Amino acid sequence: MEQKQFVNVNGRQTAYYRLGEGKPRKLILVHGNASSAAFFFPTIYQLAEHFDVVAPDLNGFGDTEAVPVKSPTALEDWAEDVSALAEALGFSHFALLGWSLGGGVVWKFALMHPEKLTHLVLLSPMSPYGFGGTKGEGGEMYDANGWGSPGGFANPAFIGKLAEKDRGDDPMAARSVLAKSLFAAGWPIEKQWQDLFVEELLKIRLGEDYYPGNYQPLAAFPYVLPGDRGISNALAPQYANVSEVVNISPKPPILWIRGDKDSLVSDHSFSDLAVLGQLGVVPGYPGADAFPPQPMVAQTRAVLERYQANGGAYQELVFEGCAHASHLEAPEKFAQALKGFINA
Repeated sequence: MEQKQFVNVNGRQTAYYRLGEGKPRKLILVHGNASSAAFFFPTIYQLAEHFDVVAPDLNGFGDTEAVPVKSPTALEDWAEDVSALAEALGFSHFALLGWSLGGGVVWKFALMHPEKLTHLVLLSPMSPYGFGGTKGEGGEMYDANGWGSPGGFANPAFIGKLAEKDRGDDPMAARSVLAKSLFAAGWPIEKQWQDLFVEELLKIRLGEDYYPGNYQPLAAFPYVLPGDRGISNALAPQYANVSEVVNISPKPPILWIRGDKDSLVSDHSFSDLAVLGQLGVVPGYPGADAFPPQPMVAQTRAVLERYQANGGAYQELVFEGCAHASHLEAPEKFAQALKGFINA
């Protein structure tokens, strides 16, 4: 497979893949949390038949030179890195795809540089109001501290397995967690790609400045408040609200792709503290009246409806039988959807 290339971006060495170089239509792919640019393989080969495709490793992931992640500005910082990479490669106008956390990055990019975008693709994106800590389709926060968001807290067993570089089949090791969280029915790809994903995930920087970040303990449910350092805190609602995207000008057309079996980004996410409280995994749950699950999909749709009402255009594609990684679970359908959307 292709080797990563490197270019100096904002004073740091940024790692990226580039395939299909020379094709007139440009496409940049932005990965999600606990992953890297390699997670677009092998589907990226199909995209490269139609586009000049670039996929970078964000700061804190993969092989990009890392600096501490400042949560309040992380989405903006990642977006600026993407912008600087595009400039370094001579991409003046391009389509931009963001997956999961990357969805927040590309939404932020659209807020900052809408004139550079020909198209925007949201692949199982985080809610435009962040992860946790909001209620209702309008993304109302519970309080200014992000109460209800897990922020920089993550399962210590998973973090421990990452620190140990565990490549085995323990339920909390990288291989098992990826299979359960990304896919509807286990690994849909060959073992060589599974092994690649595991190796790439194990490159993630760990600790309070990276993954998952810091947090503030609480005496009562949900026992944590988001901190201000690290990757996962970048999704806290006080930092991650990108709903003003409805007001950008110009407005690139948006394609929203999601899987109907997604358990990470959904209206009943199994990573939502409210859902975990309902399941009894986190004790002391105050009930659905006080703390309902975050309607992540409904929040995204509401923002996109406002985007359309303000003169933009969007399409929603639901991939049946797919979870959080539709591009890997239905690669041909995914590639054709992007081809039809970007070349229209």
